[in-house]
Amino acid sequence: MLRRYSNSRTFQDNLRLGVFTALIAGMVNVASLVLFYSFTSNLTGHFAILAQEIANGKWFQMLVVFFWILLFFTGSFLSNNLIINSTKKNAFVSHSIPMVLEILCFVFVGIYGQFFYTETLTQTEILVSILLFSMGLQNGLTASISNFQVKTTHLTGLTTDLALHLSMLTKKKYRMNVQVVEKTKLMAAIMGSYIAGGVFSGLIINYVQFQVFYFISAAMLGVLSYDFAKTYIPFFVNKKKHDTNLKERLEKIQSSIKQTTKKNGVLESK
Repeated sequence: MLRRYSNSRTFQDNLRLGVFTALIAGMVNVASLVLFYSFTSNLTGHFAILAQEIANGKWFQMLVVFFWILLFFTGSFLSNNLIINSTKKNAFVSHSIPMVLEILCFVFVGIYGQFFYTETLTQTEILVSILLFSMGLQNGLTASISNFQVKTTHLTGLTTDLALHLSMLTKKKYRMNVQVVEKTKLMAAIMGSYIAGGVFSGLIINYVQFQVFYFISAAMLGVLSYDFAKTYIPFFVNKKKHDTNLKERLEKIQSSIKQTTKKNGVLESK
């Protein structure tokens, strides 16, 4: 899911990435809506609030909302910066760092919310800012490694694009176009996964409250572990085989040299 980058990724790679991250985004957005009465997976509403606060002259609240937007922006910037500066050798590590930071954000929100949260406005604003930063990290990660094919938090644009692609599929020539068909499937899967994640979060949030962020973190750790195993276990297995083959070749060469030396010695004695 995280190992391949840009044009080296297959449709299945992007599909798995889109489904999983959309589930996470849907769960986080519904959880933040129930717990903090604020959306955290997108910025459209926050830009509207920013404009309203400026119009009303409420400068402190304007700065708070601007800070939220800046944190989302910073998360996306950081993810893409890590990815574009990575090499093939450290690609998995660079791709994993944004997800690790995201997990740390969720764990912090879960722990603070469960044990210290007293529902003050300042606490709410801080926790919302952390979730916005985490969603910026995720959106930057998915867009960067998928060559902008996967964006799991912008459902307004996704809905528009899906409608356009479905309209294109009413013509036979587009139904024969593999890229158009795959793009349509990917967007439909992302939308369905986002809704499924939101429904699941909504069903359990009243029972688990802030512990929902532990479930999200555990799922993300599972994906990281799977990708780590798929990336490095074959490497170590192949390295061991390579070392064994190299050792066998060296032994054959040494044996051949010894035999040649003995033959030369016998010839010289004669």
